[in-house]
Amino acid sequence: MCSLPVPREPLRRVAVTGGTHGNEMSGVYLARHWLHAPAELQRASFSAVPVLANPAATSSCRRYVDHDLNRTFTSSFLNSRPTPDDPYELQYPELSCQVFLYQRSGEESYNLDSVAKNGLGLELGPQPQGVLRADIFSRMRTLVATVLDFIELFNQGTAFPAFEMEAYRPVGVVDFPRTEAGNLAGTVHPQLQDRDFQPLQPGAPIFQMFSGEDLLYEGESTVYPVFINEAAYYEKGVAFVQTEKFTFTVPAMPALTPAPSPAS
Repeated sequence: MCSLPVPREPLRRVAVTGGTHGNEMSGVYLARHWLHAPAELQRASFSAVPVLANPAATSSCRRYVDHDLNRTFTSSFLNSRPTPDDPYELQYPELSCQVFLYQRSGEESYNLDSVAKNGLGLELGPQPQGVLRADIFSRMRTLVATVLDFIELFNQGTAFPAFEMEAYRPVGVVDFPRTEAGNLAGTVHPQLQDRDFQPLQPGAPIFQMFSGEDLLYEGESTVYPVFINEAAYYEKGVAFVQTEKFTFTVPAMPALTPAPSPAS
């Protein structure tokens, strides 16, 4: 989670990007749709611009071409001088804005939304790579519309009360069991598969070895696995990410004095 300062002025320009990962098709096809039908994104108080974030990866149905685009928005990358040998994702899209950084566990953010003045990343899944599913597409479309409606209410001066909500923060990662040569020695256990954000108790099976036996979770406390058996994380040596659940308070957002719309 990150803590962002409450904006003191209405938001006038919104960028809606899809296809940061070229093989996650709901974002790809929504961005393509909005490029041809941008009116769906517009609200009275701000303008919204759709962006297909990684067209080369999209055309190849790959997560990325040379470098994971959603791991690229760090100060070292953004402040470096371009060279002909730069990875593709460092050459496109060209950025000319200042970087707004937030820290998580003392580390610099690397995500796409970190370059926005008030960034928000939306991720839905799990979704199979290279496949467009109607349910995920519909949910993402609705979620983006909800965010835009919220910005519209904020710009109109709506006050929002304080509330509490549950969230999950990472506490560790777990790799697959491997042979001495580094190959997989087992796979995610059927009882863990597709149970993202569900409690994992000590002693529960997490891996099923190719030799037949089960490997159990040996932690001392309950965790909530996410990104379970995520295809893109095989290259990162991650079978799933361990998170802990906590409750935090979102402070009230006082009403702003509504400003004139861009058209007025």
